[in-house]
Amino acid sequence: MSPEVSVVIPTYNRVADLRRALSSVQQQSFRNWEAMVVDNSSTDGTRQMVESLGDARIRFIEINNEGVVARSRNVGIQAAGAEFVALLDSDDWWHPRKLERSLQALRGGADIAYHSMYLVRAADQRFFWFRTRTRDLRAPVFDDLLGRGNALANSSVVIRRGLITSLGGFAEERGKIGYEDFDAWLRAAKVTERFARVPGTLGYYWVGGANLSSPDRMVNNLEDFRANYLADDPAWQGQLPGWFHYGMGRAYYHLGAWQLSLDHMRRARSGVLMPGVRARSIITTLAASLKMHARAN
Repeated sequence: MSPEVSVVIPTYNRVADLRRALSSVQQQSFRNWEAMVVDNSSTDGTRQMVESLGDARIRFIEINNEGVVARSRNVGIQAAGAEFVALLDSDDWWHPRKLERSLQALRGGADIAYHSMYLVRAADQRFFWFRTRTRDLRAPVFDDLLGRGNALANSSVVIRRGLITSLGGFAEERGKIGYEDFDAWLRAAKVTERFARVPGTLGYYWVGGANLSSPDRMVNNLEDFRANYLADDPAWQGQLPGWFHYGMGRAYYHLGAWQLSLDHMRRARSGVLMPGVRARSIITTLAASLKMHARAN
């Protein structure tokens, strides 16, 4: 029987994390899947670990992605044989009913299914209080995403393979490293409105270790995003989206540029922000103000 969903997992030197991710796939209530582990030439025994599982549904693909994770995802998508593609980063993992519930939405007519994920900050964390910021998307979905920001955590997404391949996969330009997933959802929203938020929190998103994010990269990503999506859009000539300024404000705060952080947070609060983000913008504003005061004295 052909698999109904292909799970694409890029990885590099994360053998322990990958084992946890694969275990969560093997524990799915929905059993008709295949998984492609796309390994960026790891040196930590990743291949040996995958082979030791002895699971014929798991395929190992070794490449050199030259630091472009999107390339690994695209290789996995190209190798996929199923109608649907589920995306999973190797340091994240899923609830056992994630595929079952996501496929219900897709069989019901959705082109893209997604859901909330718990935020995990420590390897020994036992209680999970915080979740990724997600929401139901309003039509037109493209305008919602552009105006209110990304609502889809990469490891929560299951998408029709025909759709993602018709888009040319994930952008591999180096300027998009760090927001290539958001770019893909925006491009998808130009051709379909059928985004379905699956109820419940069906995964775990690891933010406790090293990842591709950094304040410098955040600033570069946002500037690149502005050039690609906002600069020529008349709707955003006077005031950029609130989420854009919030991201800039947070990045500049971590870079120690307090005044720039304050300026962006002020602009963020004059735009549309989710309630939790608005609260964090106020906290960041107070913290930046205190930092500036302490430095002045």
